[in-house]
Amino acid sequence: MEIDGLQVKVIRKNIKNLYIKVYPPHGEVRLICPRQLSDQAIYQFVAAKTDWIKRKQVKVQAQPPQTEYQYISGESHFFKGDRYRLKVIYNKAKPKVILNQSQLILYVYYGSILEQRSQVLLSWYRQQLKAELPRLIAKWSAIIGVQVNDWGVKRMKTRWGTCNIQARRIWLNLELIKRPPHCLEYVVVHELVHLLERKHNARFWSYMTQFMPNWQQYQRELNQGSLV
Repeated sequence: MEIDGLQVKVIRKNIKNLYIKVYPPHGEVRLICPRQLSDQAIYQFVAAKTDWIKRKQVKVQAQPPQTEYQYISGESHFFKGDRYRLKVIYNKAKPKVILNQSQLILYVYYGSILEQRSQVLLSWYRQQLKAELPRLIAKWSAIIGVQVNDWGVKRMKTRWGTCNIQARRIWLNLELIKRPPHCLEYVVVHELVHLLERKHNARFWSYMTQFMPNWQQYQRELNQGSLV
């Protein structure tokens, strides 16, 4: 659908609310909406957000391309906001990752291919993030006054986190372990606040300011391009 000069891909699903996203690298616009929503309602919704969409497209298109890692010695990789040089050691021992002051040391089997090397490091990242989350979720659940029934970690292309309000379950993006700890904490708070307010409206952002006054600073830092 073309709306005010914007090409918008409309995806209808069995949902109640509308969601609009701008995707890298070229700024593709997708609108996810209820199946029964009329074209006129879609047009009005998108038209009201045209300025925001165009600003978002400029920001997305300006982001550097995502690094295509080869998982070889000398590459830069991030952990908790700090840059480390990767050192790959091939041996017969069980694959593992060791972190020192300046290096991520990746031990893999002789003959390991790229996918196998990447899986070892990603598994380590996942383990590290899962170790951080119980403390953060317990801390902020108590502060915000909500209960979380379940949480998990997965790789996501367009979101830092999601919240299933009915199931009281939150998901965190695996990439967050590469970002500074306060950015991870911001996303945890953001998703937990959705248990108080479903939508990103004035009430939601008022809660964010109440519980985490510096949330805007953390949000900007989190969304500053790719870690390369």
